Amino acid sequence: ISMNSSKDKLKGSINTAVGSLKKGAGRATGNKKLEAKGSIQKAKGQVQKLKGSVKDTINKGKNLLGIKTNKL
Repeated sequence: ISMNSSKDKLKGSINTAVGSLKKGAGRATGNKKLEAKGSIQKAKGQVQKLKGSVKDTINKGKNLLGIKTNKL
């Protein structure tokens, strides 16, 4: 497993922002399908950001234990 947490956090932030925009646009226009797609994309982004945070926590633990590898 790659430990590139910054990449996950960036993708997550982008998906969260785009999802929020889609959701808002769908709500404003009465387009329930767009609103639902926005909600799903926003949730995906939140999961990606969480994944990045988990990787950060694992890396901190590995550093404390003196583990040098980037793979689990």
